[in-house]
Amino acid sequence: MKFLPKMRRKKAARKIPNPSDFKAAFCRLTYCNPKQIGGILIAKLIVAEKPSVAMAYAKVLGATSRQDGYLEGNGYLVSWCIGHLVELAPPNVYDAKYVKWSIADLPILPQKWQDLVSASTKKQFGILKKLMHRPDVDSIVNSCDSGREGELIFRLVYQQAGCKKPFSRLWLSSMEETAIREGFAHLKPSTEYDALYEAALCRERADWMVGINCSRLFSCLYNQPLAVGRVMTPVLAMTVVREVAITAFTPEKFYTVALTLADGGTASSKRFAQKVDAELLLSKCRKEGRVTVQKMERKEKSESPPQLYDLTALQRDANRLLGFTAQQTLDYAQSLYEKRLITYPRTDSRFLTEDMAASLPGLVTDTGRAFAVEEPFPIHVQQVINGSKVTDHHALLPTKSMAKADLAALPAGERNVLRLIAARLLCAVGEPHRYAETTLTTICAEEEFSAKGKVVLSEGWKAAERKMLGELLGKQKESAALPDVQEQSQCSVAGAELKEGQTSPPKSYTEDTLLSAMQAAGADSMPAGVERQGIGTPATRAATIEKLVQKGFLERKGTKKTKVLLPTAKGKALITVMPEEIQSADMTADWETKLLCVERGEMESETFMTEIKDMISSLVNTTEAMKGANVLMKNKVIGVCPNCGKSVVEREKGWFCESNPCRFVLWKDNAFFKRLGKRLDAHVADKLLRDGRVRLKDCKSAKGKVYNATVLLSTEADGRSKFSLEFEGGR
Repeated sequence: MKFLPKMRRKKAARKIPNPSDFKAAFCRLTYCNPKQIGGILIAKLIVAEKPSVAMAYAKVLGATSRQDGYLEGNGYLVSWCIGHLVELAPPNVYDAKYVKWSIADLPILPQKWQDLVSASTKKQFGILKKLMHRPDVDSIVNSCDSGREGELIFRLVYQQAGCKKPFSRLWLSSMEETAIREGFAHLKPSTEYDALYEAALCRERADWMVGINCSRLFSCLYNQPLAVGRVMTPVLAMTVVREVAITAFTPEKFYTVALTLADGGTASSKRFAQKVDAELLLSKCRKEGRVTVQKMERKEKSESPPQLYDLTALQRDANRLLGFTAQQTLDYAQSLYEKRLITYPRTDSRFLTEDMAASLPGLVTDTGRAFAVEEPFPIHVQQVINGSKVTDHHALLPTKSMAKADLAALPAGERNVLRLIAARLLCAVGEPHRYAETTLTTICAEEEFSAKGKVVLSEGWKAAERKMLGELLGKQKESAALPDVQEQSQCSVAGAELKEGQTSPPKSYTEDTLLSAMQAAGADSMPAGVERQGIGTPATRAATIEKLVQKGFLERKGTKKTKVLLPTAKGKALITVMPEEIQSADMTADWETKLLCVERGEMESETFMTEIKDMISSLVNTTEAMKGANVLMKNKVIGVCPNCGKSVVEREKGWFCESNPCRFVLWKDNAFFKRLGKRLDAHVADKLLRDGRVRLKDCKSAKGKVYNATVLLSTEADGRSKFSLEFEGGR
């Protein structure tokens, strides 16, 4: 009887402590106090937005047993959604007649909204539903992303599953283990986020009503499919207006005279519209050969450190410095967040809360060391602290975990985005950049010439920026220092020349400048004190731009690093026929303001929805086709339908017969051509319609064999396209 305890003690003495054992023990002590009811061990269900985040939660909570679609252990079940598992039902679910698009059936304004589970995510929804109804699950934690969309994703799943069990809210700004532990230790009541859910529901339903009704209305008016969106269309309108301004711009030439002073510096005259006037002044100056100093003014100026990043500011800099699209930057940032290297990226705040002040100096120091900025530099915490300007989440920051991570192992895109975020932190807490600006005013030939010079007094925050981002920033143009001269003294002119220039048109939008315009849109009509302005939110702006590109309304042109966003002919045509209220940025910005009021409980959701319904009804009842727009909106005809002889026109997803009853179409995403390792493009479609056949070289079989063949086009009895192969050499 004494032997066994002795063996146990000996075995325990030999065991090497494992840090993960302490973590698991800490989790058990902190979060879980397992209880039994009727012999059943009670569990808590954690629902994350995506699998990677669920894995991070499970690790901290000690749920290590992998099951089909969830993890289990330590009194927890940890599962996940896959984006929007539940979506709004299409119009035909409400009434079968809506399968066909008709103006007579508009407006479509559901009285009782219906949701559907996405076909691609039915399995995971079934798993969540089963877990929610398990008898051992007594409560649920909504652990989806901390924002409007995350709230909506969970609530729709919860309701669709018919769950009635109580749930609480996990609200995080960081995926570090300490933050996750702190979050689960201080779960928030779900009722605190009821208004946020109402705002999210309003946004989803209002967007559905605008998209469904306006897309059908204008598609029927102009006899072709047109995608219209509450956010998408005003953004497109901004690019069209900009390009119209560029096209209409007439450059005007102007001329100046530049004098090189013998003591240093260059002084320039005013602009002359006529070259002959500038040439006359040039001749006089050369003859006179000296200038008289009228005024020498020196002012010390300072440039304050930049604010911390919100998502939009990060996307703008990543586009300007790295050439990344807004969506690429968001994807990189999301990945960094899930790797616990940065805080929550979908934020519209550029400040931190007061409780973060104490830990910030340590984070700044660790961040500097991680990027080899070792020398000491001042840290002014208070200039980034302002809790009154923090909304759902504080500004973007690197995390403590980042300092210990192997940054060299990160993909290049993620590493560069992380460097931007780290650099911005070091700059934001730095000292002002101070410089002295000198303005020299001189007289020559009775005309005034002026020169400006600049001398840096203290680099301040720009020293950190240069060390962190020197390669990305490139060579900075430096202003030359002007000579120290006395007023009324004279300086010799070393040289004089005529310079020709011309006025410049507005610049086409880049992703950087379009994001800025979206953020500022409608600001003039916004009431004072509104925090969230503009079109869309930081989380949705990237997706809006990508959708416009995918739909063929915008196109990217330019170099790899510097691309501009230009409206296509299709995009210009759409905006031409759109009424002002749909393409107006003011309307969309007004929506965002009202949604924020709903979010704060300052406006009833029913009031908002009634306004939207009234607007749509009015639009449907009063809008008529624009005269002469059919020419503008005419689809490109590429051939004749082999089934009925009508015209075949190009649309977004393929080449369609214009005749309504006819079912002939050549899909761009064509399975038959994919099997051959080929793509059905415009050239191939043209050949098929003209000749009924097209020869393809280097086709690939399923076994990888390369061959040449001819594709033959025919039609089925109902008019659908049919393909067959004719092999060369009778094979």
